[in-house]
Amino acid sequence: MRILHLSDTHIERADAPNAYGVNATDSLRLMLAELRHVRDVDAIVVTGDIADDGAVEAYTAVKELVGEFARGLGAPVFYTTGNHDERGAFGKVLGSGHPEPEAVLESEAGERAAVSTVAGRRFVTLDSLVPGKVYGRLSAAQLDWLKAVLSTPAEQGTVLALHHPPIALDISATQPHFGLRDPAELATAIRGSDVQVVLTGHYHLQLLGFLAAVPVWVTPGVVNRIDLTAAPGTERVVRGASASLVELGGADGPLFHTFHARDPRAHETVYELDEERTRAFVERGA
Repeated sequence: MRILHLSDTHIERADAPNAYGVNATDSLRLMLAELRHVRDVDAIVVTGDIADDGAVEAYTAVKELVGEFARGLGAPVFYTTGNHDERGAFGKVLGSGHPEPEAVLESEAGERAAVSTVAGRRFVTLDSLVPGKVYGRLSAAQLDWLKAVLSTPAEQGTVLALHHPPIALDISATQPHFGLRDPAELATAIRGSDVQVVLTGHYHLQLLGFLAAVPVWVTPGVVNRIDLTAAPGTERVVRGASASLVELGGADGPLFHTFHARDPRAHETVYELDEERTRAFVERGA
């Protein structure tokens, strides 16, 4: 199975440059255009921060752009929420995040979590959004629901998708503070299950780790990426749209391949936070 993995489109309601001079919609268009020759894609997963400001217009733009691309491949698209998303607007345009879900989490908080099956492989999306915070968390209700879903193995195993990674890279100034809180709870839920891979975003860089012996893949962002060559304690964001292809089921799998769009302005600095501003950002978001 081949899964195209996108994340962090950060589309705004206006199709225009944001405060940093980056047009997020153009970044998505460019990335999709670069992927036009990719074939045999079975599913597309978009792991959150779809809208930058939670606007209905932003979700509509992503649904139309990614939807048109997906129709050319004959592949379903599955969406998760991220910390920039707004559940009401997300639900108004994208529903549960699945085009035809087999099961949907019913929760008082309106969390968007659902299940679908593609060619015998189960796709489960979770909602790690904590309104007003940069970090993520999975509620007890979601974890209990996930355990119930995983109690019955799928024919070809399970792909789990959410926005916030349950892993972090210590050399990043912000990652240890802004990932998934209490990852051990998710580890308990998936340990011994048929989950083959956990797909995430949020960090705007590529990263591979493990949770309960399950590979966790962090795909870099579509709108921009984080450059870890910045000085310790600082955070530099640079131009460059990226996406991933995940291959499951082969003799050598899982395999993870990253695409970087050909952009004449790639690697230009979008913004850079010095140590003091990075510390203030961490304190404000945590």
